[in-house]
Amino acid sequence: MVLKKLVGSALLLMFAAMSWAAEFVEGTHYERLPVQVETTEGVVEVVEVFSYACIHCFNFDPYVESWREKQSDDVAFRRIPAIFSADWELLALAFYTAETLGVLDAIHMPMFEGIHTRQQDLRQVPLLHELFAEHADVKGEDFDTAYNSFSVRSRVQQAKAKGRAYRITGVPSLIVAGKYRVDGRLAGSNTGMLEVVDHLVQLERAAANQ
Repeated sequence: MVLKKLVGSALLLMFAAMSWAAEFVEGTHYERLPVQVETTEGVVEVVEVFSYACIHCFNFDPYVESWREKQSDDVAFRRIPAIFSADWELLALAFYTAETLGVLDAIHMPMFEGIHTRQQDLRQVPLLHELFAEHADVKGEDFDTAYNSFSVRSRVQQAKAKGRAYRITGVPSLIVAGKYRVDGRLAGSNTGMLEVVDHLVQLERAAANQ
């Protein structure tokens, strides 16, 4: 009886993998990275590469947040800022400053809204002081200490390196398990990107259970 159940489970996983593979095609709906990037063990890591300066990322954010809330514990989601210019690097500094201070959740949407709704130039530190004080009760001197720290500057450099490893040419892009890249050009829409990510997460789960 136990053997039949094990065989049945294996067949279900095999048929599920076959149906997922038929739904989305590598090279058409997503791309495999030429070199796999190391990820956290024991989970399927999904990384969003984005920028606060990107209107497409701003529009995508509600979709990815809704998706994120529905994930089980075996999916680890995180963000990495894309750095295509000196201006985007300044916004990446703000991102890692917020993360270092433990206020990223409070600051994330105000950063987007400040740029795209209020047309604020958040490359300017005085405006960041105001935003962090208003939304996260962070004092200017505490912001400056983190913003100018070696740790934050190092993490920005690491983000640059990850962007190169992920072969990012546009944002938002999603990286699954350090192996696959999904973007709007291939997936066709915001919801399409997340459908492809779900497919890849399922493939990783099936592979882990084999």
